Amino acid sequence: MVKKRIEIWEWIKALFIAIILVFIIRTFFFTPIVVDGASMEPTLQDQDRMIVTKIGEPKRFDIVVFHATKNKDYIKRVIGLPGDRIEYKDDTLYINGKPYDELYLDKYKKELEDDGPLTNSFTLKETPVGSDVVPEGHLFVMGDNRRHSTDSRNIGAIPMEKVVGTTKIVYYPIKEIKIISK
Repeated sequence: MVKKRIEIWEWIKALFIAIILVFIIRTFFFTPIVVDGASMEPTLQDQDRMIVTKIGEPKRFDIVVFHATKNKDYIKRVIGLPGDRIEYKDDTLYINGKPYDELYLDKYKKELEDDGPLTNSFTLKETPVGSDVVPEGHLFVMGDNRRHSTDSRNIGAIPMEKVVGTTKIVYYPIKEIKIISK
C-alpha cells in the first residue's frame, strides 16, 4: 500500500513538472499558430499550422506574428525596420533608395492573370505611417498576397511590443511541412 502511494505521488510530481515546462516553453520560447486567410499566399496557405519563435528581434523579410487587435493576430512579412525609408515604384521595393528583389514574390507575379502590378506604387508618407521613415520601435509589414492583404499600408507601422515572434516552420498539413527561407 505504501509503495503504491509513493508511485502515485511520483506520477503526480512528474505530471506537474511536465505542465510547468509546457507553460514556460509556450509563454517564453515557442507557440503554435494557425494561418487565417490568404494574405500570405503563395508562401503560406490558409489553415497552415506554424511554430512561432519568441526569441530574438525580427529582421528584414522575416515573417512575424503580431497582435492586430485584442482578439486577432496577423501574420505578415517585415519590409521596413525602424528608420527605413520605404517606397514601391513600378512593382519594385525600394528601401532607403536601394531596389530590392523580393524572390518570394516571383512565383506569384508569374501567376498574375492581368498585366497590372502585384504591388501598387506608394511612399511611406502616403500610408497611415504618415512620415518619411518607419518610426523608432516599429516595423512596416506587408502580406505576400499584396492585392489582398491588410497590412501596414492600411493599419500603419506595428509597435514592437505587439510582435509575438517570428515564424518559418510549417508543420501541418504533413505534405506541406517546410522551412520558409527569405
